[in-house]
Amino acid sequence: MVTDVFDDLAAEYRQLDAALGSLTPGQWSHPSAAAGWTVSDVVLHLAQTEETVGGLPPGESEPLLSAAGTTVDGLADEMVAAERGMAPEDLLARWRKAAFATPGALRAWPPGTRLPWVRTSLSPRTLATTRLAEHWAHAQDIALPLGLPYPDTARLRHVAWLAHRTLPYAFALDGLPDVPVFCDLTAPDGTTRWTFGDPAAPARITGPAAEFCRVGARRLTPAQTGLTAEGPRAADALRVVRNYAA
Repeated sequence: MVTDVFDDLAAEYRQLDAALGSLTPGQWSHPSAAAGWTVSDVVLHLAQTEETVGGLPPGESEPLLSAAGTTVDGLADEMVAAERGMAPEDLLARWRKAAFATPGALRAWPPGTRLPWVRTSLSPRTLATTRLAEHWAHAQDIALPLGLPYPDTARLRHVAWLAHRTLPYAFALDGLPDVPVFCDLTAPDGTTRWTFGDPAAPARITGPAAEFCRVGARRLTPAQTGLTAEGPRAADALRVVRNYAA
């Protein structure tokens, strides 16, 4: 069953909330898999970005990161450094307040609304997809170093869609010409297939959707997966694919 992205975003937040609510004080200060950040830093980053979503004005206004030479990672590091040091209970409450307001706020925008985001403006539905992708990726940064379970779900369909949909952006970042790519991916249940793009496209990527999403999040390299890339530029597509803005 295909579920609404706003409902799936709320479900992703609930899954992460359950994990965060189980942490001990020592685990909050544990290094995460995000270079240079503790678990607290990761949650602070998520809280800060969710608060940004809540204050977005509609319309084709300037993207949040329009200055030349400014990087997403650089801005995120600056924002985290400026507020680092909150007590875990306060930090969790701050993230909860911002995050659980996001799905309803994005759903409430009328059709045709565009909201400024990192490099461009997005529809509320696409912005919800990017928030799901970011929370899922950072959940890996928290759960894996701590040995916590964080099972993959059918919600990864949205993340895989985003990675495929933004391949032209990824090609452009790497200075490569855009080529059509067809993705034939196996869902986390091991049987459902998710397909994106034209089956007649010259380039094809096949394999587990969870691995495709992790490559797009830069949590795995293509060589660490069972993904197969066939056809012209398919290997390039798998190398440059991303489900986040740079």
